[in-house]
Amino acid sequence: MNNAYVVGQITVKNPELWAEYRDQVSATLSPWGGELVFRGQQAAALAGENPHASIVVIRFPSVAAVNGWFLSPAYQALIPLRQQAADVVLTSYEA
Repeated sequence: MNNAYVVGQITVKNPELWAEYRDQVSATLSPWGGELVFRGQQAAALAGENPHASIVVIRFPSVAAVNGWFLSPAYQALIPLRQQAADVVLTSYEA
């Protein structure tokens, strides 16, 4: 089984709501074996353009775990808050 990763490219629209979302999303990861790898701020676009200033990378034990997490009622309930708080592009990758 290969690890899978969720990469979120983020532009925060409302810092207070974003903090609320971040505080709540962590609890949705553990049932699926998800763990935060890192959060960061873009230092520079070295090639091409990336309009999002922030990034998050989350590791899961499998693509099935990523899909289970994303479709879980716990995470789905947070999507309206996420949409109010930030513009987010989420992609998943298998390693």
